[in-house]
Amino acid sequence: MLIGAIIAFCVLVFIVALLAPRLSQYLQRGGDKPLAAGQRAGSKAPGALGRWAQKPFGKSRRAVSKSGSEGRRTRRKLF
Repeated sequence: MLIGAIIAFCVLVFIVALLAPRLSQYLQRGGDKPLAAGQRAGSKAPGALGRWAQKPFGKSRRAVSKSGSEGRRTRRKLF
């Protein structure tokens, strides 16, 4: 369920980045904040458990960031 929500948010950020690049940066940062908080909370666990707990949040942050940047990049190529 959470994976589907992340994928849907990435698609939304990509589409908004194609249509309104400046607006997409605010949307991208808004999605990054809860993921960053989850990553910070996961990293507080000791040892390998902390690295394991923060990994999905870090990968999700990277995916949201990449979808926004690729949408803006695609818009630059189209126009």
